[in-house]
Amino acid sequence: MSFTGSLLGLRCMSRVRSGSIFDGWLIAAAVAIGGTGIWVMHFIAMLGFRIDGAAIKYDVPITLASALIAMIVVWFGLCLAQQRRLGNRGLLIGGVVTGLGVGAMHYAGMYAMKTDVAIGYDWPTVILSMLIAVLAATAALWFTLNVRGTLATLGAALAMGMAVAGMHYTGMFAMHIGDQQHHMPPSGAGAAQLLTPLIVSVSLVTVGMLFHLGLTEVGGTTPLTRRPATENYWPTRD
Repeated sequence: MSFTGSLLGLRCMSRVRSGSIFDGWLIAAAVAIGGTGIWVMHFIAMLGFRIDGAAIKYDVPITLASALIAMIVVWFGLCLAQQRRLGNRGLLIGGVVTGLGVGAMHYAGMYAMKTDVAIGYDWPTVILSMLIAVLAATAALWFTLNVRGTLATLGAALAMGMAVAGMHYTGMFAMHIGDQQHHMPPSGAGAAQLLTPLIVSVSLVTVGMLFHLGLTEVGGTTPLTRRPATENYWPTRD
């Protein structure tokens, strides 16, 4: 899913026509990368997470908020990266903001997980996971601005997907389970009740976006051209 979301996001970004922060393709790219590539990947991985002898539930509002965080920070990073007046500063600032936001999404998602045993974190590893998130986000934003061509796009999407997964599992490695057990069972929704419907819904949206993107590519009769970097970051139809 990280690869699919990243690939879809890159293809959406190749169709952005203006510098508007409300460009439909820009928003679609944020949903694809943030929603599918990051958030869905995180919670699919969480479906396979188990703690021996412990029940796991999920706080519904926090889980939903983590999805919004992922999409909003990616959108914000893309908006910063496309600002010509900022130059490379926009890319760097966008990478830092997006990376920290992705890290916040990960740990918000972990906070949404409720269990009847104590959970702690190794802070040096947490910091490492945040650093990976910032580097991965900066690279992802650079890819959205510079990568063109089928093979290059596939390679960039694969690199982005591996970076997102690397950040996630580094963050999971930072977590440790304590011996203390809570007296009250955890409250919230089970994985089958909450995560599965959400993941299926976002995946269906992703399939719909892929289908729509394919239709626009088939229906487009004017080839894409890329203007000089001094004029515009984005490919345009002349």
